[in-house]
Amino acid sequence: MSEHFRVQGGARLVGEVDVVGAKNSVLKLMAAALLAEGTTTITNCPEILDVPLMADVLRSLGCEVVLSGDVATITTPAELNHRADSEAMGKLRASVCVLGPLVGRCRRAVVALPGGDAIGSRPLDMHQNGLRKLGAHSEIEHGCVVAEAENLHGAQIWLDFPSVGATENILMAAVLANGTTVIDNAAREPEIVDICVMLQQMGARIEGAGTSTLTVHGVESLRPTEHRVIGDRIVGATWAFAAVMTRGDITVRGVDPHHLDLVLEKLRTAGAEVTLDGDRAFRVVQHDRPRSVDFVTLPYPGFATDLQPFAIALSTVSEGTSMITENLFEARFRFIEEMVRLGADARTDGHHAVVRGVERLSSAPVWASDIRAGAGLVLAGLCADGGTEVYEIFHIERGYPGFVENLRKLGATVERVGA
Repeated sequence: MSEHFRVQGGARLVGEVDVVGAKNSVLKLMAAALLAEGTTTITNCPEILDVPLMADVLRSLGCEVVLSGDVATITTPAELNHRADSEAMGKLRASVCVLGPLVGRCRRAVVALPGGDAIGSRPLDMHQNGLRKLGAHSEIEHGCVVAEAENLHGAQIWLDFPSVGATENILMAAVLANGTTVIDNAAREPEIVDICVMLQQMGARIEGAGTSTLTVHGVESLRPTEHRVIGDRIVGATWAFAAVMTRGDITVRGVDPHHLDLVLEKLRTAGAEVTLDGDRAFRVVQHDRPRSVDFVTLPYPGFATDLQPFAIALSTVSEGTSMITENLFEARFRFIEEMVRLGADARTDGHHAVVRGVERLSSAPVWASDIRAGAGLVLAGLCADGGTEVYEIFHIERGYPGFVENLRKLGATVERVGA
């Protein structure tokens, strides 16, 4: 019997939960350590499967990496290996973020095409086009992105879409280029701000973090630093949805609630009481059955595509009919097939899903297709009668440290079966 979670329905989640560093930030910060010779220390790292995978990628490039609890210590050599084609590259999407630092530092890179979640097409065209504008030659050869430049120079770069990954790779190459680079239509996510802060601590000259225009004045070299990862807003939002779906009362600590302004406003519309505690905590309380709410996924500060499974899960148990529109990753609606197994009344049409809420879901075996879908299925299981079995749980553990332990602390009956 394959390993899975067995989730007993009917629990009302109550209590406090601590959120650690952001998955979508820590892996990029680890890659940024490649830009400076010496030892960089990153704290508040989440203890998830992707962190040791990224550590393996960095080791294959010549770094020494020590992981101890929530601390990653990365010692980068004077001479880096420019080939990132280790087995670990195929296991996580974020591994492609070593491309920019390698081009910036080594002026050449061979980076295996990455793996990661099955949520749809995520081409690297914008990454490559940005590097070409900086003076690099870049092609796809034998399953790898190959980039090489005699010199990198500043450039005016317009992104067709505010891609987080493309913004990060271009930014990390540009910090060591000659002259000034302007990235227009850049991603604005808090994780982009986090990497800009770390790069500035390392000596980079960056203006406009958190806006759609990043201006980078290249410098000759960077120095190692110590940096604390920001709290994971996606994990924080997961617990907020859990409170509303189970008609619970959860205080979330360790994440800036202003990174979730739109999410929390949507939950207020669903009937939740939301209170903020400075820039480090918030509380979500739901007394009655939630009301239906429409959701549209968009780049930050819009509603994050990572939270789309939770929007659907909430809609399945809400009063009324919701429309969820997915504008970023077409394959995320695979989640709905599993929700239908649990008795959800949901239909898809292109990039729209219409969900009619039911009083209660029914238990069934379901399979996670990605990190957020897996967590969404667990939350749905809490709203079903009987016991729901969630398979492919390695996805969940790539993004949620101590997920089962936190659920139990909040009052859920969840167990791991078949280890």
